[in-house]
Amino acid sequence: MTAQEGQWLNQIIAAEELHVLFQPIVDASQRAIYGYEALIRGPKTSPLHSPLRLFEVATQAGKLVELDLLCRRLAIQRFAELDLPGLLFLNVMPLTIVERDFREGLTLGFIRDSGLPPERVVIELTEHVPIHDYELMRQAVDHYRTMGFQVALDDLGAGHSSLRHWSELRPDFVKLDRHFISGIDQEPAKREFLRSILDVARSLDCQVIAEGVETAAEHLCLWELDRGLALLQGFYFARPSQQPPLELNMLLPATTHLKSPAGRTARSILRAIDAITTDCAVPSISERFRQQPSLRCVAVLENGKPVAVVRRNAFLTLFTNPYSHSLYAKRRVLDVADARMLVAEADTPLEILSQQLTDSRDIEQEDFVIVNANGDYLGMGNIVDLLREITAIQVRQARHANPLTGLPGNILINETLATYLSTGQGFAAAYVDLDNFKAFNDAYGYARGDHIIISLSRLLQAQVDSVGGFIGHIGGDDFMMLLPLGHWESVCQQILHSFEVMAPGFYEEADRLQGGIQIESRQNRLTFFPFVSVSIAVKPIPDTTSCQSLDIAGELSELKHQAKKIPGNSLFVERRGHEA
Repeated sequence: MTAQEGQWLNQIIAAEELHVLFQPIVDASQRAIYGYEALIRGPKTSPLHSPLRLFEVATQAGKLVELDLLCRRLAIQRFAELDLPGLLFLNVMPLTIVERDFREGLTLGFIRDSGLPPERVVIELTEHVPIHDYELMRQAVDHYRTMGFQVALDDLGAGHSSLRHWSELRPDFVKLDRHFISGIDQEPAKREFLRSILDVARSLDCQVIAEGVETAAEHLCLWELDRGLALLQGFYFARPSQQPPLELNMLLPATTHLKSPAGRTARSILRAIDAITTDCAVPSISERFRQQPSLRCVAVLENGKPVAVVRRNAFLTLFTNPYSHSLYAKRRVLDVADARMLVAEADTPLEILSQQLTDSRDIEQEDFVIVNANGDYLGMGNIVDLLREITAIQVRQARHANPLTGLPGNILINETLATYLSTGQGFAAAYVDLDNFKAFNDAYGYARGDHIIISLSRLLQAQVDSVGGFIGHIGGDDFMMLLPLGHWESVCQQILHSFEVMAPGFYEEADRLQGGIQIESRQNRLTFFPFVSVSIAVKPIPDTTSCQSLDIAGELSELKHQAKKIPGNSLFVERRGHEA
């Protein structure tokens, strides 16, 4: 530490001249921002702008605890001022916890002053010095938890004995050091290490956050490696900023959502069960349950619209003693009905209905009411029927899905295309395939080739899902997209741009530097093939009445050949073509 650095440190602490930056932590499963890590920088004009040097000098000057507490207070204040969503990950030195904060409750005081609830704050233990007293550290961590905070362990796999920290402190989160994420798509050993870490995390009921995700290839590799690894952080999503984004400005791969075939809505599981009205007497419904042993649930209507339900089991428990009948003889049905019920429109797709049932945890879920678009009663639905229908759909889709990507195959593509045409609403059909893919496959082998196809499928799926379209896998490196007329161009342009960024990551460094690969032909001649790229052929269909499925497929195939004549990532549209 120089004298100048010491002076700067004193000035920074006295004047609180620190900049607070926030970097988003994204939840890939929800495709949203999960929280933010608060990061500190010194004044740009000072020799202590770098946080590493800032904390080194503070350690040498004996002011580490003082600086750490100041950073914490400023980060909490700024997080509250910006009204950022999600959790605040707050870097905290173990030394500070056991020396002052454990004793004085300073962090809780900062939180109360800011108006943030403790449940939104994660104490992220950052190592600059080793932990010597684990018993004291455990007491401090437990103390934080009793106040509502969660605890994270930073930089797992780096620094001092971090695996022991994990074992001893049992944090809610562990952040995997960026070393194990960098280039993970190219290094099998790192993938095996990450699989082991995820297994341990599951056994300890702990969430892993992968730090240092910087490329599309790394991101896709993590997504394909383990869908349970949802929390990600890195420059690929956003750099640290004083004004961080409030929403995720990029699309993440999504798991394949169940899509019901045409007509598979709540109407398909509707049972026409006679309802009762609000003036129905209790003895009347009691007699109906007695005569119909299979009747589980009855809707109560007012002016034709459901206002409650009477559930068989709950109703019959009212009549468990000899006085029950006389007690309820003159009561009306609303006195014994349950107003908490799930009501679904008949045209609700089965997968949406399934999600509604999953989300309604405070409502008994076995039976639900089905209504028309005006809210008038039509009948009842049962969760067993819903599960039976969804299982049948899943079995059929699995039978007709592409085995490599899990996307709908040719039979489902043709059925979906026919459904789009029958609705009478315009759409755009797009054919997607890869250029120079065979050369890549020959040079690197089918396993690496499959990785490209899977990566492309996830990219296509994320983009298509964002506009409510359809994506199917014809076979090999060929895909079909059905997109809304108002969105197809932006979707295609985003796919071309994203794949252009991703493509170099599929190659070894030597090939990456020369922009492609050289392969020896059967005539022993070396031929150069640039990076693999995407060609998209699009046919907008504003009028569906004059189109047939087979005609569309044939026209798209012809358009595809036109698109492939354009070098690089390209888009060719019927009646007009241009390079992307």
